[in-house]
Amino acid sequence: MTGVLGSMIPGGYEQVVFCHDRRTGLRSIIAIHDTTLGPALGGVRMWPYASEAAALEDCLRLARAMTYKAAAAGVNLGGGKSVVIADPARDKSEALLRAHGRFIQSLGGRYIPGIDVGTSTDDLRVIAVEAERVSCIEGDPAPLTALGVLHGIRACVEAIFGEPSLEGRRAVVQGAGHVGAALARMLTVEGAEVAVSDVRDDLARAVAAEIGGTVVAADAAVTSDCDILAPCALGAVVDDTTALLLRCRIIAGAANNVLLEPRHADVLAQRGILYAPDYVINAGGLIFIEEEMLGHTRERAEARVRGVGDAVRHVIARAREQGTSTAAAADRIAEERLAQLASVGPGWVRHAPH
Repeated sequence: MTGVLGSMIPGGYEQVVFCHDRRTGLRSIIAIHDTTLGPALGGVRMWPYASEAAALEDCLRLARAMTYKAAAAGVNLGGGKSVVIADPARDKSEALLRAHGRFIQSLGGRYIPGIDVGTSTDDLRVIAVEAERVSCIEGDPAPLTALGVLHGIRACVEAIFGEPSLEGRRAVVQGAGHVGAALARMLTVEGAEVAVSDVRDDLARAVAAEIGGTVVAADAAVTSDCDILAPCALGAVVDDTTALLLRCRIIAGAANNVLLEPRHADVLAQRGILYAPDYVINAGGLIFIEEEMLGHTRERAEARVRGVGDAVRHVIARAREQGTSTAAAADRIAEERLAQLASVGPGWVRHAPH
């Protein structure tokens, strides 16, 4: 089978919605991968995709990653995503965001939007004018995502070097946005030597100046000589070319879909590079969102987010025990939880946190 259904069925996707609003020019896609654990949560990404096919591929991959992220983190939410095909610097408007919100509302709570590339807390508040169930309107989850990544990096450093201290370790943070900047600050406090990179050189220089770090050119970040490479921007960082050129010991960052294809995890394992599966190490923001929905305190959320380090340790231990890549071990952990709850019924009907 070809076309959209041909992309959906093999990956187990439940629903894909293409949206168009004539008045605002909105073109967007909403993908719901799996609602076994709960309503599908996922950010609204606004990006000027080169084609509709590229937008669909990104949306599908990100939605699936959210399912696995929630399952591996013990979060009772499903996996979804939406992408708006637009340039956030030029095309974003209240009318456009509200139009997208109306399409989200039409799904009856099956999909809960959040922040992603190209959107902010303020944007989600606009979407919430039209959609009843919206996350990230009380605060930006980026600092909690960064906190979880920090604890995951400690676990990786311990696995490679024998102890979790970051003192003197060289880290390259690729991406100087909300999460990348927060992570760079945290790594600096921990005593790491931090280099910052971003496609916007001004952002990289601003963060580097703030923390007393250095700047790495955007096209050189991935292959920089370092202990820790922390991708915190767009995905597909590791592909056929970069997998062989990497000069790091650890890949651990906040970006989604760091691997272009799952097979690249095996290449990293063969090269002795420890990869912290992205949806495990970057789950801090998702954990925060669930805590927010349940009305719990930020202190409780932070305590749960620190557990990301233990989750990464568990994945590393499973990979070593089973002789697999960390990516394969993480998938098994997530799939085991999904299988245990699959017979209970769709989680978006069973439980609906507000």
